[in-house]
This record gives sequence, C-alpha cells and structure tokens, in this order.
Amino acid sequence: MSNVFEKDRGVRKHTSLPAVAASSLAGTAVEWYDFFLYGTAAALVFNKLFFPGADPFVGTMLALGTFAAGFIARPLGAIVLGHLGDKHGRKSTLVASLLLMGAATALIAFIPPYASIGIAAPLILLLLRLVQGFALGGEWGGAVLLVSEYSDDSSKRAFWASWPNVGPPLGNLMAAGVLAVLSATMPPAEFLAWGWRIAFGLSALLVVIGLVLRLYVQETPLFQASQAKADAEHAKRAKLPLAELFRGNWREILIATGSRMGENAGFYIYSLFLITYVTEILKLDRQTGLTAVMIGQGVAVIAIPLLAIFADKIGRKPMMIGASVATVVWGFAFFALLDTRQPGMIILAAVGGLLIFAAYSSVIGAFFSELFPTKVRYSGTSVAYNVASLIAGSLSPIIALALYKAFGTGQAIALYLVGMGLISILSVSFARETKDIKLSDLDLESGQKSDAMPAQKVAQS
Repeated sequence: MSNVFEKDRGVRKHTSLPAVAASSLAGTAVEWYDFFLYGTAAALVFNKLFFPGADPFVGTMLALGTFAAGFIARPLGAIVLGHLGDKHGRKSTLVASLLLMGAATALIAFIPPYASIGIAAPLILLLLRLVQGFALGGEWGGAVLLVSEYSDDSSKRAFWASWPNVGPPLGNLMAAGVLAVLSATMPPAEFLAWGWRIAFGLSALLVVIGLVLRLYVQETPLFQASQAKADAEHAKRAKLPLAELFRGNWREILIATGSRMGENAGFYIYSLFLITYVTEILKLDRQTGLTAVMIGQGVAVIAIPLLAIFADKIGRKPMMIGASVATVVWGFAFFALLDTRQPGMIILAAVGGLLIFAAYSSVIGAFFSELFPTKVRYSGTSVAYNVASLIAGSLSPIIALALYKAFGTGQAIALYLVGMGLISILSVSFARETKDIKLSDLDLESGQKSDAMPAQKVAQS
C-alpha cells in the first residue's frame, strides 16, 4: 500500500510546513463537510424523506440515530486505518480515507426516498453512513500527524497542528452554507424533493481538490526515520501496532479519550443540536439555526490558529483545562440565550459555544501527538479520538433530545455538559505538560522503556 500513491511522475513533492498544513486542512475540511452535511440534513431532510409516517419528534430521533451510526464505525476505521498508517505510512492511508468518504457521500445523493423503495431507503442510507464513519476514523489522526511530525520543533507545534482542526468547523460551515443557500433560493417542496441532493453531489468535486493537494505531499520525516531505523537494526516490526499500543500506552489512551468528552459533546450540541432545538422545539425558521451555526463556525475557523499561538506559549494543559471549565459554565447560558427566541441571542449562543470548541481544537492536535511514540502514534491518536467521538459526540444530540423530552428544559442538557466537562478536567489533570518536548525524544523514551523490560523480567525471575 505504501507505494500505491507514491509514483513521482517527475513532480516534486511538497515538504514545507505551509504546504503540508494546507494539504491536511483541505483533506479534513472535505471529509468533515461530508460528515456534517449528513448531520445537518438529518435534522432538516432525512427525518421527512427516509422516516415518514412517524411522529415528527420520533422521525427526528430516528434520523439522528442514523447520524450516530456513523460514529459506531469510526473506532473500526481508526483501528484498520490506524494500523495501515503505522505500518505503511500516513500519506497513502489519508488518500484512501478521503476516497472512501467522497464515494459514500456522493452516493447518498442518489438514494430514492422511502415513498419509492420503502425500507430499503433508510437501510442504504445507514450503510453509506457506516462507510462515512469508517473513513473518518482514520482521517483526523493521520492529518494531525502529517503536520505534527513535520514540525518536530516544539516551539510552534500547536500552531501547525491546529490547521487540520480547522477542518471540522470549516467543513461544517461549508455544509451548513451550501444547504442554507439551497434552502433560501428554492421553494421548500423543491428543496425537500431534490435540492438537498446537490449538496451531496458537490462532494465529488471537493474530493478531487483535496486529493490533488494530498497526493503531492511527502511522507513525514519521523515516520520515514522510524521505518529506516527498524530496517537498519533488523528489528521485527509489530504485526499489529494496536496490540503494542494497548500494551504500552493504555494510560495515554485513557487520558486522550477522557480529555475529549467536554469538547466533543459540546461541539455537537452547539453546532448540530442547536439546529434541531431551534426548528423542532422553538418552532423557528430553519434559516435562523443555520445562520447562527455558520457564523459560529466562521468565528471558530479564525480563532483556532490564533488560540494555538497562545497554546504554544502557555502550554497544553492550561488551554485544555480552561476550555473544560468553560464547558461546565457555558451550557446554562447557551440554552438561556436560545430560549429568548431572538436571532441575535441565538447567534451569540452559537458563537460562545464554538469559541470554546476552538480553544480545545487549538491544542488537541499537539496534545494527542505528544502522548504517543511514532510507531503507534497513528493508531493511538485515531483510537482515542474516535472512541471519544463514539461515547460523547454520537450520543450527545440523542441524549439532549431525550433530556428535553423528559424535563422540558434546555437546562437539563446543560447539566449533561457539566458532567462531560468535569470528565475532561479530570483526564487532563493526569497528563504531563509536553509543550517543550520533541516528538523524536518520545521515540527515545519509548525505546528505553522497551529495552528495560527484558532486564526487569530477568531480575524478577
């Protein structure tokens, strides 16, 4: 697999950090456009086209259930694609994940509605959603590593590693923007019948753009050095990096997974559930929710790299803990602002929440990369990232809807965010500060631990 996409054809591959960062950002933006487009459409379209005949509330719950199904496939994608990334390289694995995601999203545009093919419609939708989740499982970890492992100099690593994290809000912004334009420029009946399909068809064009940028970036120097060292020493490479990961880095997996609880639950409340809350609960025009999310995502896109500069100065832990504290507090203000039913206040709610997400995103790429050595870094970052998404992200819109139905107030959902934020604070408190460490030094530490293990076993015997 390592040679599938590596033919030079006389073209010089890019190795500069700005080019590598642009390549990573383009890929993540495209993949998250595809992933979030589904989530946005689930709240506006799929509940009507693919789950008709049910109570509107139940239809929305079922549509969000298929949205959550994509998260179920993400840990499997993280395991498989993380394994390939640690064995065969970051770049070729990222190209494969981009192609998978683009194909699944484009095919969603052609699914007939329930009225035409019956139960096959939601089943096909579910299958393609699972493919989306599988592809996304290997995207974030690889994209972050592509930049992090090029910026072994720790002084600006959070800044460079933050660019792939611009992809989720940028992709969400594009998805909400495209649907908002289509929704605003055509009658509701036409938008529901075929207009939404245009947004999914656009994925094919975006994939081509992302693919071109991703193909002309070289493999990371740290991965190449790690492979060359193993070859030179005739070292036996792990047949399953995942097994080595859980043997030697289980503590780091728990820290990384727990650290994302507040970030991931909050993000899907602030960007996806907001639309459901505004349209289904407050009974406001869908354009109100879409506009608020677009503005909030636009602010996050700008804020992430700026906050990353700050994170390179103060460290990873202060930024992560500060964002987690904000998560504990903001949920109450968020729903109070939404309940005013005023467009300006709804926009403020989205902007505040997505600024908290931006604070997390400014540092999480560097924070995760600095937890794991090169030989298991792709698997480690991908597994932790996507297990957290499964636990927090996939369930948060469903939990939020269920809490509102049970208690009739958004403040009950705010208490859920408090719990997620506290888990993040606790998890990050167990991590060491790593802003001044080089990733290559982590490999030396890992090697020393491995060398020490046989001696310890002999001493015990």
